[in-house]
Amino acid sequence: MYTELLANIAILVLSGFVGFAVISKVPNTLHTPLMSGTNAIHGIVVLGALVVLGKVDNPPWGLQVILFVALVFGTINVVGGFVVTDRMLAMFKSKPVAPVAAAQKGGDK
Repeated sequence: MYTELLANIAILVLSGFVGFAVISKVPNTLHTPLMSGTNAIHGIVVLGALVVLGKVDNPPWGLQVILFVALVFGTINVVGGFVVTDRMLAMFKSKPVAPVAAAQKGGDK
């Protein structure tokens, strides 16, 4: 049992190091598209937490806490990612011309 637990902890720690090494080398221009991909992954985490929470009969409190934390963090990341993506897309929209500025340009002629 302890060997399996230690193996799982080692995998978690190593995956954290690999994830940090990969993400730290991503240029800023690719950050937002990767954020959209992360939204999809965390959407799967949220869905998985809901399915497991619904399927397990009388789960122990430790499992309930882990599922709740996964659900909350996944939801926060999905919502935050959509907010960032929306802000990024808003940068590419053309800004409307203000009526006062349009009137001044017309009056100068």
